[in-house]
Amino acid sequence: MDFRSSERLLPGPRQEDTLPASATAAVKVVIVGGFGVGKTTLVGSVSEIRPLTTEETMTRAGVGVDDTAGVERKTSTTVAMDFGRISLNEQLVLYLFGTPGQERFWFLWNRLFDGALGAVVLLDTRRLEVSFDVIGRLEERRVPFVVAVNAFPDAPSHPVAQLRSALDLDDSVPMVDCDARLRSSSRDVLLTLMRYLYTLSATATREPK
Repeated sequence: MDFRSSERLLPGPRQEDTLPASATAAVKVVIVGGFGVGKTTLVGSVSEIRPLTTEETMTRAGVGVDDTAGVERKTSTTVAMDFGRISLNEQLVLYLFGTPGQERFWFLWNRLFDGALGAVVLLDTRRLEVSFDVIGRLEERRVPFVVAVNAFPDAPSHPVAQLRSALDLDDSVPMVDCDARLRSSSRDVLLTLMRYLYTLSATATREPK
């Protein structure tokens, strides 16, 4: 058998999946939030490559284990992670890792957080309570983050000050509105995170050692 002929038949990466030659810096960003807040949707809408998802159909095994209050119509869930990529400019590339939202899969978070420069917390105002533990975990690990209030048709609108109080959120942490279905809106969220990280870096540089 001519193995050299077989090697030529092996498919390579798709042209649209190759890293731009101009890229000089890559940053890992984690998209976090409770179950059903739109993490998979955000990664899929903004990724310039075909996103990797680990969506599985929800079964009766999760009844009584998973908290589906408020998202009863959801039929699938992320069981490992979502992955995507976006170039913010010719030099800077973001690698996006979406975490599973169900608490029984949170043991995977530690690995997903490794090497992450920052995070986006997606918020559903219909179910603020699912974000409390998420934000607490980020604060414990000292991972800088921004909060993005995802738009749902039947979601109540609250003043920013009221949301910050409910989440016990520091005034310095950016909070923005977004629609995870729209690429432009999701990209603006990521740009907000990058600007926040730059501000933190600049502040740390100016502080006396």
